Amino acid sequence: MKATWNNQTIAESDDTIVVENNHYFPIESVKSEFLKESDTHSVCPWKGTASYYSLEVEGKANKDAAWYYPHPKEAAKNIAGYVAFWKGVEVK
Repeated sequence: MKATWNNQTIAESDDTIVVENNHYFPIESVKSEFLKESDTHSVCPWKGTASYYSLEVEGKANKDAAWYYPHPKEAAKNIAGYVAFWKGVEVK
């Protein structure tokens, strides 16, 4: 699987985990130079509290376009260390 935005590959892996139709990429497969920590958080009843990254690629920003669960609940422990994308990031 490959995640792209603004004509750049953000992540690429053969080891994604699909949860609720979202591909979660292992953090080591994500190009960290495009990630900027965000102060945004959201809560999922069964996965826990999500944290977000904004993407910055060639001078363009995509706020909160990636999310991850730093301390997932037991039911979602398999996505610890994984990142998912949305907001125009193409995953195929």
